[in-house]
Amino acid sequence: MHPTIATYGLGAAPTHAQTHELKIWPACFSAVDAGTKPFDVRENDRDFRVGDVLVLREYEPESEQYSGRSLTRWVSYIMHGGSFGVEAGWCVLGLSERPPLPAGIHDTKLW
Repeated sequence: MHPTIATYGLGAAPTHAQTHELKIWPACFSAVDAGTKPFDVRENDRDFRVGDVLVLREYEPESEQYSGRSLTRWVSYIMHGGSFGVEAGWCVLGLSERPPLPAGIHDTKLW
């Protein structure tokens, strides 16, 4: 396994999850909302971790205003920069529509 890739599954819920409110441009917002963009590339200036909550707020760059629409996603995977063409200091975040399962729970029928 490559040392810069976190391979935590959704069942590996951390206890230190944070909530990050992030701007997202309209085209990306629509793609995340539709499920065709289950990832995001970000500067890793917030120490993102698997299980963190992302509140993605649609932002209009031309008017420099928020649209009022938002999505909530959870970080399910992190590929840290420095390899695979991702610049050091940046990361690719895998996005999940559902929060991670609690530790020890592997089947949603039990939750």
